[in-house]
Amino acid sequence: MSVTIGEPAPEVTLPTDGGGQVSLPDLKGKTVVLYFYPKADTSGCTKQAVAFQEAIADFEAAGAVIVGVSKDPVAKLDKFKAKYELPFTLASDAEGDVCERYGVWKEKSMYGKTYMGIERTTVLIDGTGVVRQVWPKVKVPGHAAKVLDAVRGLA
Repeated sequence: MSVTIGEPAPEVTLPTDGGGQVSLPDLKGKTVVLYFYPKADTSGCTKQAVAFQEAIADFEAAGAVIVGVSKDPVAKLDKFKAKYELPFTLASDAEGDVCERYGVWKEKSMYGKTYMGIERTTVLIDGTGVVRQVWPKVKVPGHAAKVLDAVRGLA
């Protein structure tokens, strides 16, 4: 399955850093930047998280919340968040159910070997829970700015 622009976003309820929980229905009324990343504390994922971190005041001013999702266990998310002082929620999809429903669990290849993993993807969800934009196969440089522009365009 995957998400479609203009359709309701699939339900998300996941455990988060700090022993919390995030649920899309609880975020109704807010714009949600749901970004999927392969693995906490790796170079590309760190650069992506820091880019969102550097723009957090602008996202908040535009009424958006950021939620990062990976299959990492909560304990690893806690360490990642603390190490980089990330000011947004990191959620653990250890079972991969949300990744499957959002269509980001894909066959990937590196050095001639194929494997299954999270395709770096960002989904923009409006305050009514409808998908407004999807960025598959995200390239990190400049991505946070593109997402911020789209968030501002919803206002």
